[in-house]
Amino acid sequence: MKRLAFPIGVLIAVAALLLTQGDGEKADTGSVAGPALPSEAREATVVRVVDGDTVELGGLGKSRLIGVDTPEVYGGVECYGREASAYAKRQLDGRRVRYTVGRDDRDRYGRLLVYLWLEDGRSFNALLVSRGYAQPLTIQPNSDYAELFVRLSRRARERAVGLWGAGSCGGATRGPLDSPQNAGTS
Repeated sequence: MKRLAFPIGVLIAVAALLLTQGDGEKADTGSVAGPALPSEAREATVVRVVDGDTVELGGLGKSRLIGVDTPEVYGGVECYGREASAYAKRQLDGRRVRYTVGRDDRDRYGRLLVYLWLEDGRSFNALLVSRGYAQPLTIQPNSDYAELFVRLSRRARERAVGLWGAGSCGGATRGPLDSPQNAGTS
């Protein structure tokens, strides 16, 4: 019996290491009610996570996630910016992803505008919003999932997760979801 205890303990330790990333946080494997992976999505590798909503995709360069806005970490750190960036690094750094490009393919900084899906088919843009790491940001004509992102953000806020949590951002609960333009979006 003692012979089995050691190998089982080693297996448990290895499994725990595989489920965690460099900062000791577990990878997010939970479900999200995000958009389905489109058949026309292409593959790329995330070579660097710049911040919560900007990545560098191999062969494509800097890419900005469509429909979401995470707090800043450059040019003045905003509340929950470091957490959003750390989450993106845990989920994306060095990983293969699928992406689609927006109707407008570049922003004013020349970044490719993309929706990202993880290898398991979950929408990363939707994960950011549903976990409270980002707020919805709609810039036409890239609005394919705008209403969904607003719904996911409202649910995150109701559950008080991420930047909506009582212990984060000084308990601030007001934001773009309170604006009149989002009032009619369900």
